[in-house]
Parts: sequence; C-alpha cells; structure tokens
Amino acid sequence: MKLNQTKQCKTCPWKLSETVADIPNYSVETHEALQDTIADKTGNANQIQEKLNVMTCHKSINSKCVGWLHNQLGIGNNIPLRVNMMFYSNAKDIEIDGEQVSSFEETFK
Repeated sequence: MKLNQTKQCKTCPWKLSETVADIPNYSVETHEALQDTIADKTGNANQIQEKLNVMTCHKSINSKCVGWLHNQLGIGNNIPLRVNMMFYSNAKDIEIDGEQVSSFEETFK
C-alpha cells in the first residue's frame, strides 16, 4: 500500500505557524470529533481496535493528514497506527513543513 500524500500541506493546522482560519468551511464540531483519532498517553488509540480511525487532510478526504501522521507516529505514540503504517511502502517519505504543535488541543488555534 502507498500513502496518497506524503508532504504536509501549507495550511495544515498541525503546523505551529497555521490556524484553523485557513481551513475552508471549518467546523469546531467536526474538529472536536477528530479526538477519536488521537492516542492516549499510554499509546492506546481512543477508538475501536478493529477499525483504525484516521485524520484526513482538510484538503483531500482521500489522504491522511501528514501533520497528524507525524504527531501520532512520533510523540503521539499511536501504537495501532504504527503497526498499520508498516504496510505502507512510502511511509518513510513523510515530510513535514516547519515547526509542529505538540498536541491535538493545540490544533484549535
């Protein structure tokens, strides 16, 4: 399998320099519902384990959010996502753009 997108988009809310004001048709309620894509401090995803919930890019529903991937594969410690990403041949090509926020809560700016 391959990721559809490996480069973080310019208006990604995971970038420290961006705000949700740059997201067309932004909805706080939709944003809050993405909490179930975030692993807790133990590395367990806050979701039913049979289905891995992912945060899609706000520009394309066919792509996973690269900022989210970077966070959850790194300091977010999302164990189910890490296991899932072993099957993506281009996971090593994930490329972020600039400083990133450190938590989901910080993406609400």
